[in-house]
Amino acid sequence: MSRRCAVALTAALLLLAPATSALAATCPRTSLPDVEDEVMCLVCGVPLALADAPQAQRERVFITRMVRQCRSKGEIESALVAQYGPRVLALPKASGFRLAAYVVPALVAAFAVAGLGLAAARRRRLRPASPRDELVRGPALDSGQAARIDADLERYR
Repeated sequence: MSRRCAVALTAALLLLAPATSALAATCPRTSLPDVEDEVMCLVCGVPLALADAPQAQRERVFITRMVRQCRSKGEIESALVAQYGPRVLALPKASGFRLAAYVVPALVAAFAVAGLGLAAARRRRLRPASPRDELVRGPALDSGQAARIDADLERYR
């Protein structure tokens, strides 16, 4: 009888093993460090990963509880906003007026690069000839000198 119980118990464990692995596969892989760098400590005003205030510890406990409930990163951030307000997020949501926090710096950088390119092109066009350029080109020849050089070159061909 004990052998039958051992076989039945082994069979039951083998049947339950795929179910537990499937349950673990459906749980999103979110961790406290993954969320900490995108959340702020409301007291310190620094990312939660750097804060050590009691409020930071409460936020970490809240996040850990949500991770154990198999919540995704987005769900955890939404729950944090519901609990502590929008100031808890390190990055503003890219919608409405807050979209300017992402668009304006990109536009300023693009205009700066374009302005530098135009200034460099204009400076190159307007630059006066340097004495070095004249040494490379050589002095201008009159028609007599040019004819004599042409005759000398014909003689060596």
